[in-house]
Amino acid sequence: MCGIIGVIGPLSSLNPSWAAYEVYSALLTLQHRGQDGAGILSYDPSLQKFFHQKDLGLVTEVFNREKVQHLKGNSAIGHTRYATAGSNEREDLQPLVSGFPFGVGMIHNGNILNYHSLAQELQQSFQQQLLTSNDLEILLNLWCHHLMTLSHGGAFLFEHAVEAVKKIFETVIGAYSVIGTVANAGLFAFRDPQGFRPLLLGKKKWPDSDRFQYCFSSETVALQFLGYDLVRNLAPGEFVFIHHDGTVQSVIVPAPNTKKAHCMFEWVYFSAAESSIENSSVYSVRLKLGHLLGKKAKKVLAHYSIHPDIVVPVPDTSRPAAIALAEELKIPFREALIKNRYIYRSFILNSQAERERIVDLKLNPVKSEIEGKHLLLVDDSIVRGTTSKRIIDLLKRNGAKSVTLASTCPPIQFPCYYGIDFPTEKELIANGKNEQEIAHLIGAEQVIYLDIQDLKTAIGLSDLCMACLDKKYPTSVEEGAYFGLKRRGTL
Repeated sequence: MCGIIGVIGPLSSLNPSWAAYEVYSALLTLQHRGQDGAGILSYDPSLQKFFHQKDLGLVTEVFNREKVQHLKGNSAIGHTRYATAGSNEREDLQPLVSGFPFGVGMIHNGNILNYHSLAQELQQSFQQQLLTSNDLEILLNLWCHHLMTLSHGGAFLFEHAVEAVKKIFETVIGAYSVIGTVANAGLFAFRDPQGFRPLLLGKKKWPDSDRFQYCFSSETVALQFLGYDLVRNLAPGEFVFIHHDGTVQSVIVPAPNTKKAHCMFEWVYFSAAESSIENSSVYSVRLKLGHLLGKKAKKVLAHYSIHPDIVVPVPDTSRPAAIALAEELKIPFREALIKNRYIYRSFILNSQAERERIVDLKLNPVKSEIEGKHLLLVDDSIVRGTTSKRIIDLLKRNGAKSVTLASTCPPIQFPCYYGIDFPTEKELIANGKNEQEIAHLIGAEQVIYLDIQDLKTAIGLSDLCMACLDKKYPTSVEEGAYFGLKRRGTL
């Protein structure tokens, strides 16, 4: 899971780095999607030159005014990294660039499930030496290889680019929303045939002109901040190319698997509350999750004679749901945990030890709201259970009489291979366990999960990927076990 952004518009002699400034600003709004590293690539057709800057760290740590000013051009792409494949070293950061066949830069959000077999094929059949362990390099090399073969050394053509994407769809398994730039041609984007990860197109008027500038983004929050109007969500399997002169071409590329599978975790956890994914408001969905969870909690609490004094959210993702749940149960809502906003999101840290260590730094208890009370704690999901256990321990150390945990996500029991970092079953606390066993392991009096059907109802879409809940994977997962072991370094 990563944040991606790309912009293109007219050249400006007054502000030659305007595209990079827009991308930098947008990356700040997408920081929640990845905190391992950040990068920006720009292209200036008047100079016929790429400009590139990337490093480990947060967006504000990687870039300053001088670095952004150096990134000249009328188009730019940017990335915030959350590593689910490859290492956490600088060489695996995005964007990646290839000098052939025309000069191509690329970023993506997602995960290539058959990365290892494709890497082997590239090395053995095409004699290509991979320079990173980032699965984006597979997409970049495949697209460039097919584009070079189709063009026969001639000029860049939209039709050739479409055919190159088609060949990717025929061989690459997994989730991939891609934004890229072709030197002297323009900006492009495409989305895998299942549409796992979001990708949107926006546009706005160029100042004092009848021309437009365009933007591709992971989320509407970036478009809103930059002042772009949402044109549409890219459809699964869609390829869009925006030329330097402002001409827009798009097509739905035929693919062997056309079943849509939008990741439900975008609404539950990953996307910003103010964003809209597939035209469904994330904030509104989370309110609905809370109301539906409240209806179930009412029955469970009555059955076990549990009488919470207050409803407490685990900040920040679960706050809308906790508010709605409190309204449903007519129990006071209280902020008993205050988030330290200078600490990483614990879920997307790379090791369990890091996640455990960060919880006590991340959340500060409000003892006056906790001491002597029975708490109904609301979280967006329970994945490994370690964070939940430490939060419950923190609350009880500060005087809570009891803690019941309610989750807006149903039990996560199966690995995700599409860009969320839990690729093995054994690390998932709900795998093979019931609610009572889970409650005992994390120190809660009771655990309450939302039902799968209620999750579908809240999101309002039928074409969702919920494989981590029901094991119904929308693609082949033949290489899944091998991928999980490689990711965890056990092979």
